[in-house]
Amino acid sequence: MNVAVIQFPGSNCDADAVNAVRVMGGEARLVWHTEDSLGNVDAVILPGGFSYGDHLRSGAIAARSPIMASVKAFAERGGPVLGICNGFQILCEAGLLPGALARNGHLHFVCRPVRLRVESTSSVFTSEYAPRQELTVPVAHGEGNYYAEAATIERLLGEGRVAFRYLDNPNGSLNDIAGIVSERGNVLGMMPHPERVVESVLGGTDGRGVFEGLFKAVVK
Repeated sequence: MNVAVIQFPGSNCDADAVNAVRVMGGEARLVWHTEDSLGNVDAVILPGGFSYGDHLRSGAIAARSPIMASVKAFAERGGPVLGICNGFQILCEAGLLPGALARNGHLHFVCRPVRLRVESTSSVFTSEYAPRQELTVPVAHGEGNYYAEAATIERLLGEGRVAFRYLDNPNGSLNDIAGIVSERGNVLGMMPHPERVVESVLGGTDGRGVFEGLFKAVVK
């Protein structure tokens, strides 16, 4: 299992993502945003952070980095792509996922564990969880308020594309949405940080399922 972790100026969870992959038994390498090829990889992670200092909009500049053309092509071929926090914002700005992430409703940065519920187990990222399983996963963001037009929200719900939902909504996201998947189910964007809860020494292991499902799907 070879994973590319994309680094942007301002990424600060790239090492966490690499560690999570290695803890789960995979290999990870960092790919700088100016590169134009992912190389021979099985999956891609867009990590959390504050790419380009969140100028313009969170993820707006990073979404236009040279490497994103390869990420889009990889996703279009069915390759699994995981965007965490800033990575979720980048996926939305790049058009790989619908909607946008706005300022938290209370206008404050939030950094704490939150409770989630698994809403769908049909994607590679959620297949190792039980339906409606409750998880505790940390968040750390100032712009995690998921927003989309009513028709888009209705489509996401109707197609079972809401992967995770907040049980204690920390940011005001519509319908308590914490993570969504693409139409094919191979692209997941989520604001909580599963890579921070893959070892008990870090305070929990509720994030392991995201990586277990990904690894099993790729290794088949």
